Amino acid sequence: MEQTTSDFFHDFRQELMAGAEAHEAFQLSEFMEAFSTELIETGFIEGFELCHYRAQRGMRVDGYWFNDEGALDLFIADFDNRDELQSLTQTEVSAAFRRLENFFEASLSKHLFDELEETTPEYGLSRQISDRRSTIRRVNFFLVSERVLSDRMQSIENRDVCDTEATFHVWDVSRLQRQRSSRDHKEALNIDFKEEFGRGLNALPAHLGSSAYQSFLIVMPGQILSKLYEKHGARLLEQNVRSFLQARGKVNKGIRTTILNEPEMFFAYNNGITATAQEVDTVQGESGLAIVRIRDLQIVNGGQTTASLFHTSRREKIELDGVFVQMKLSVIGPDQSELVVPKISEYANTQNRVNAADFFSNHPFHVRLEEFSRRIWAPARSGEQRESKWFYERARGQYADAQSKMTTAEKKRFKLEYPKAQMFTKTDLAKFENVWDEVPRWVNLGAQKNFARYAQRIGKLWEKDSQSINEFYFRRIVARAILFRNAEKLVSAQAWYDGGYRANIVAYTLACVSHLAAARGRPVDFEAIWRRQDISATMEEVLRITARFVNDYLRQPPAGVSNISEWAKQPACWDQILEHIDELSSELPSAFDDELVDSQSLREQRTDAKKLQRLDDGINAQQRVVSIPAKEWKRILVESQQRNLLSEKEASILRKACKIPAQIPTEGQSKVLISMLARLKSDGITVDK
Repeated sequence: MEQTTSDFFHDFRQELMAGAEAHEAFQLSEFMEAFSTELIETGFIEGFELCHYRAQRGMRVDGYWFNDEGALDLFIADFDNRDELQSLTQTEVSAAFRRLENFFEASLSKHLFDELEETTPEYGLSRQISDRRSTIRRVNFFLVSERVLSDRMQSIENRDVCDTEATFHVWDVSRLQRQRSSRDHKEALNIDFKEEFGRGLNALPAHLGSSAYQSFLIVMPGQILSKLYEKHGARLLEQNVRSFLQARGKVNKGIRTTILNEPEMFFAYNNGITATAQEVDTVQGESGLAIVRIRDLQIVNGGQTTASLFHTSRREKIELDGVFVQMKLSVIGPDQSELVVPKISEYANTQNRVNAADFFSNHPFHVRLEEFSRRIWAPARSGEQRESKWFYERARGQYADAQSKMTTAEKKRFKLEYPKAQMFTKTDLAKFENVWDEVPRWVNLGAQKNFARYAQRIGKLWEKDSQSINEFYFRRIVARAILFRNAEKLVSAQAWYDGGYRANIVAYTLACVSHLAAARGRPVDFEAIWRRQDISATMEEVLRITARFVNDYLRQPPAGVSNISEWAKQPACWDQILEHIDELSSELPSAFDDELVDSQSLREQRTDAKKLQRLDDGINAQQRVVSIPAKEWKRILVESQQRNLLSEKEASILRKACKIPAQIPTEGQSKVLISMLARLKSDGITVDK
């Protein structure tokens, strides 16, 4: 039975209270965190910084983000920890946006920051708005509400605010529910070309009538592509986050030169773009077939081309009337989207390939971590009898989806086995990991950019040595998660903490601990933390001292730097902290050495874990080989030999597989067969079970 909005509200409220208790955070902060995480993961925004400020003069702001393209996102919360679901009226919506506009206007043209305390987040935001007033081309106002929007609410027209283009977005609890419950876990990007641009896109069908899916070749006007990117940004490219991250704010020099000097040759010189959609509407006109509407348009290759068209047009103040781009559009239904779209992106990007897990949840790295998280029991904490597990959310929404059809009793058992406080996502994972490589600024760049750096590193590691991703590696991840979340709680509880910059402080605190351990030649004993499922009193003291040290230096940016969150993203910030880290080292308790492990012992543990994983890989490969019928192996052998696709070794092992179950390939032979299947797949030979 479909969940009602009222039921969703009560579940969401319980989730907020549990999260606030687990993270020792204010419920308003937890509320903003829940909404901003959803908006980031679905591409509506790039990042989020908490900033709670309200004044008697009708001003309020609860968060913000500056992106690389001259856009500012400002957030205001409608949250009062209400017991029951209530309605949000148009009058209340207008009043909330007016308070947010007042803050923007006072910051932009009235030097509001002069009245604020310099060390506060609101000062940094207000000052940054003033300093960037010549480069802010658009401000996006977001109202996030725990109530449900009234049926009488009319649409909010976009307009200029302080001579700046402004957009207005309302995210109420019912929209959050739709977002979370939609089949593909995202609000589809739907484009009506006739409505937005007054015309459809001329298209040439590239599929047969009996084809499993539709495909089209399109000559896309550069002006339309640029406008789409300006309006939708990350959402247009969200299935290929790598391209999105590499494209934002950057202009390919070759593309720029062609646009400026030979726009009529752009179609000839550019490789074009590859896109997908879930549905298209077409009409037959005088000039042939035209696509008038596209549901869930996604550019999976060509992000830099798209962004460069937009940036060149804006920076050089030129039109793109003579510029056209070739586009290959594949229509993939929602039931196949998760499997097929990543493959289209992978194959379309071979000219610029990055072994970085391609940000897709079905990469074997994520699948393996998920398997560990469902299988490995974590030890019971001191004083507790029950063991539990850490739930790795490989694909967004898995934790909620797993409970969606459970009874109340089943949900209770599930949460005992997988406590909400022990659920972590891919972007959480990237945060836990990257701070220990002493690059805390990556974490401060925002969830998606930080994950991009992590994915690049992990993609290379997987290609080089997949056995290093083993149970030991998973236990280390959990230990780092425990450290990270304890650091968050500790910072929030300190008397000197005034509610600002917690994320920045935590990232640099853990990076400092990592640096100090490395300086002593002995890494932190993560296995001890795993066994304890908590940090020791000594580590708690180390984190407390380090966090105070980090806070003091974070709030001392160089002259001319007004926003501490922006300062935390700069390499110079880490350099400044390292210049003074000897002061911190002398303050730490001598027992800190007891929290470290001998390097030789660590190497032995890693070696043993890799051997065990190698054994597991062999067993899994053998199970996979045996599960494929002998007749399938015979077909693969015949087709491969006809096309000369096999080495002598592969052919010999394949003949053995053709005799299953009379003969069973060894674990080593099974690995060869699995590797061979992966290679043959690119030649169109696949297993048909």
